[in-house]
Amino acid sequence: MAQSDTVDRILDAAEELFAERGFSETSLRMITSKAKVNLAAVNYHFGSKNALIQAVFARFLTPFAETLDEAFDELEGRCQDTPPSLDQTLWALTESAVRMPQRNEKGISIFMRLLGLAYTQSQGHLRKFLEAEYSDPFGRFMKLLKDATPDLSAVDRYWRIQFMLGATAFTMSSSDALREILENKLGVETSVEEIAARLVPFLSAGLQAENIVLPPMRDATFA
Repeated sequence: MAQSDTVDRILDAAEELFAERGFSETSLRMITSKAKVNLAAVNYHFGSKNALIQAVFARFLTPFAETLDEAFDELEGRCQDTPPSLDQTLWALTESAVRMPQRNEKGISIFMRLLGLAYTQSQGHLRKFLEAEYSDPFGRFMKLLKDATPDLSAVDRYWRIQFMLGATAFTMSSSDALREILENKLGVETSVEEIAARLVPFLSAGLQAENIVLPPMRDATFA
């Protein structure tokens, strides 16, 4: 078996199992069993489970980051006199993910599920890896986002970005189920591209919503 084939089989198995079970609940032996390789192959190619998790993310994010940089170059070239609008910035991000060549039709949904798990499960090594490897393209996105929402405070922008990520991760990771429900209930077929096109204006509206006035905190009353 060629080395590249072995690596792909390990990554395919790890990606699927991590998305189904989570990082902590998936053992290396589960991965080797699904990939039909021995444990020595995992240790040889990756060295550790943490490194394997990072490699699973890198397989998607490295080409995505390259596509995203190209999209931002094109966007900024078209908007030389004024900063890109929020809709344009969000669409550049979303379109980059959708138009990327996928290894299979579930590529985006699986990755979004993994991204959600990276937030909800304790994976400090992964966050450090992502910040070190992909700070440039995503830092560029954050700057465009900030320029497009100058009236938001840093705190409001932080929370709205989290809400945006949550809505995106849920929608795209559940896209297969949501498409099936739509077809069963309304008889309408849709594509991942159409879902993304509907998602962008929703996210944009949420990011640009009026600032809220928080009510004063009341002391808790105990009986």
